[in-house]
Amino acid sequence: MAAIDGNYHQLETFTPHHPLHNGTMAGDAGLTPEPASEKVENNQVEGDAAAVAAASEYVIDPAIEKRVVRKLDLHVVPMVMALYLLAFLDRSNVGNARIAGMDKDLDLFGDRYDWLLTIFYIPYILFEFQAIMWKIVPPHRWAAIVVLAWYACLPLGLDPCRGIVGAAGIFSTVQAAVHSWGAEMALRFLMGAAEAGYGPGIPYLLSFFYLRHEVGLRCGLFLAAAPLANTFSGALAFGITSGSPGIAKWRVLFLVEGLPTIVMAAVAYFYLPDSPEKAKFLTEDEQRIAKARSIRQAGAGTRIGGVDWMDFLRGLLDYKAWLTGLMYFSCNVSFASLPVFLPTILSEMGFTRAAAQGLTAPPFFLSFLVTVITPWIADRTQQRAFMLIILTIIGGVGYILLATVESVGVRYFGVFLAAGGIFPAIANILPWVLNNQGSDERRGAGIILLNFIGQCGPLLGTRLYPQGESPFFVKGQSVCAAFMFFTTFLVITLRMCLVWENKRLDREYGTIEEQRARVASSQEAGEKPSAEVAVENYGSMFRYVL
Repeated sequence: MAAIDGNYHQLETFTPHHPLHNGTMAGDAGLTPEPASEKVENNQVEGDAAAVAAASEYVIDPAIEKRVVRKLDLHVVPMVMALYLLAFLDRSNVGNARIAGMDKDLDLFGDRYDWLLTIFYIPYILFEFQAIMWKIVPPHRWAAIVVLAWYACLPLGLDPCRGIVGAAGIFSTVQAAVHSWGAEMALRFLMGAAEAGYGPGIPYLLSFFYLRHEVGLRCGLFLAAAPLANTFSGALAFGITSGSPGIAKWRVLFLVEGLPTIVMAAVAYFYLPDSPEKAKFLTEDEQRIAKARSIRQAGAGTRIGGVDWMDFLRGLLDYKAWLTGLMYFSCNVSFASLPVFLPTILSEMGFTRAAAQGLTAPPFFLSFLVTVITPWIADRTQQRAFMLIILTIIGGVGYILLATVESVGVRYFGVFLAAGGIFPAIANILPWVLNNQGSDERRGAGIILLNFIGQCGPLLGTRLYPQGESPFFVKGQSVCAAFMFFTTFLVITLRMCLVWENKRLDREYGTIEEQRARVASSQEAGEKPSAEVAVENYGSMFRYVL
């Protein structure tokens, strides 16, 4: 059989290969594609017969594959990262609005501000099931729907006979027009319901575009948008609120930071591809490579547009998904509270309100860098547990300094440690869920369960810093420290379980080396061995990432 456009090379025999062995990469990991000796062969009934035939007879050209991955990195990752940055900015700018005068204008006395933070996460939890919609609805449509929904028009002064006669705005932007705590509560609830359809499902979406040893870095880049948003949100808020506008400064803040996302919704609709093989920015040859990668990753079944609900249910019952959900809960206690309370914490250290907004930038920029670097290291080593242990201990120590030390300089250093541990820890938990679920349905179930449990953390985290406990907020800092160390314990527990699971798989199927030796022996005898295509799905070559 002739090669297809010179991008595949025919093989007489096939030696199965999987990039993992007991949680360790076999060969170069990170961003380097699989070697050319790897063949994609189909062992499933479903799928496009032509694509399966091509994948089963040809190997992937590594040079073309590098180009495919590079183009995905240039088109898909910046899009999802930009949307999440805007989402996180609009979610957390309430902290800067508070110290810009919103607390006085809306009478945020008592625990009213805490409730503004908490109310966002109630619908964010209840609507977590929307993550599976990335598999059911074409992603470019779903992205546009949820982005427009979380910024959908909300009529003010609606007259049923005359239409909209007052101002018309969007969930985030229209916060600039509210005049009561109750109206702000309603808007925060609607924002939470809409944003639940986007951020929690993006790691799942990325798993359709990237292989098992590639997805960690991309999850890190996506999540790095959160600390990046916080890096400049304080400076941006300071710039926006430092003038003398005709309306309250905090209202200007909501207007300026909310409007850009409407434009991004349209960009997502026309720009975000539904799958790698359908990406318009790939050439026809590159689309074939992308299709072969997809078959190698998860077999020839339908990836977008269909769900095996029984397999999805099995994913919901997996104890590994529950453990990672508890990790996410523990980290989210701090993840949700630090951005919205940090301006207040810094203000209570004695800094002016303007300085407090500006001083949030350096620790969050450090967090941004660590959030990008650590998932990349974990991708290369396929050792996520060790990275998480280090990060959670660092974050916990940071909170201990904030709770126990009086020196302003040391406490500010503690902010660096806390921010540098929390956000990167989340960025390493997300790909760990994807790595250790052996089908698209189970990966989707794992992400939903992760968020359903994990997003309960902010319900606690947003209640930990009552104004009456300033300036040290000992209770809040201590609780956050305790949960960071609890995450360390959970990580160690899960790693021990995965080591046991990998040993069980070795006993059942033989080690990866033993399986390759059997294949080599059969080749020498002139036999044609069978092999798996879906190397990331459960099977004899599947091993858990430690």
